Amino acid sequence: MTGTANRTARPRSPSAADGRKRTIYDVAARAGASASTVSAVLSGSWQDRRISADTARRVTLAATELGYSPNLQARGLRQARSGLVGMILPEHENRFFAQLAQAFSKQTRARALLPAIISTRRDPQEEARSVSDLLSYATDALVVAGASDPAAISRLCRRAGLRHVFVDQPCEGAPSVVTDNAGGAKSLASALLEDVRRRGTSLPEARAFLVGGDARLPATAARIAGFREALRGAGMAAGPEQIVACGYAPANAGQALLDLRDRLGRLPDALLVNSITAFEGALPVLSALPENEVAACAVGCFDFSPFLSSLRFPVWMVRQRTGALMDAAFGVLDRPAGVPEPEGALHLVPAELVVPGHAGLGQKQGNGMERLTS
Repeated sequence: MTGTANRTARPRSPSAADGRKRTIYDVAARAGASASTVSAVLSGSWQDRRISADTARRVTLAATELGYSPNLQARGLRQARSGLVGMILPEHENRFFAQLAQAFSKQTRARALLPAIISTRRDPQEEARSVSDLLSYATDALVVAGASDPAAISRLCRRAGLRHVFVDQPCEGAPSVVTDNAGGAKSLASALLEDVRRRGTSLPEARAFLVGGDARLPATAARIAGFREALRGAGMAAGPEQIVACGYAPANAGQALLDLRDRLGRLPDALLVNSITAFEGALPVLSALPENEVAACAVGCFDFSPFLSSLRFPVWMVRQRTGALMDAAFGVLDRPAGVPEPEGALHLVPAELVVPGHAGLGQKQGNGMERLTS
């Protein structure tokens, strides 16, 4: 027994134990449900049948315990469905999109479906090709994250009769689930300005700038609007020269910050960097500057990375709630066929404000944000 007393034996799959491939009837017997109920749950149509969520969970658990895997190809031929749910996103490396992809996979697997995730690099032609490829595999539904041309994607999906929902970047003609970018930027900018005021600078004379992002995209446009609203609320100017929408590329953001510093003669009193990707370009610039100059600037990032809490200067952050975004997206896709989501329906998900040096769970605030303090 030496070295094994604290081990828990790993249960073997019943299929492997007796050499027999499990069937839908085995799952039905274990879950205490009919074979048709099991079929509806594993095909993702249980809500259309008004099957309870508790029964769906029981069936899914029974299938997992028995090691049962439906033949998706055969089911697709019978039902003109593939069991695939597609997702296209700009990139895998970005922390936000990586977490969004993880949340998507979790939701898809919970429905006994197969996730197919494609990176499109914010290229409209690549987006169109990827959607066409997914359609050729009779994909059941599509989640579109961070699209550069949402309208073109939605047209492709509508022509094919494909259920789809947009996340992060909205589409006027399709259901969309997005972070409350305006509210998040307003709260982040307000926190930066309060930080400036605490340091003894009169707000009407303070200089505040937003760097990064593409003003043509709805998310950036909303963040710019929230930033300006916070400045106006503090009695400050909010002119176009305070917005440096140089794109998301780190090199562009770094150069834009260098140019801004040259123009001002020093860093601004408050700097809001729009996205963690842009912050990657701003960070080498900030790290190379004199410590007292950086300390005099209230820095914020509309994105989250735990590593920013370890910098030598404090960084306010906004964390987008990827789990809540995907919950809402699948809430749209799960609606019964006879009760479609209205075209252009927009679901806003509050973001979380992260106080410098803290990365715990937030508590609801009255402004629709989450404030992370512990």
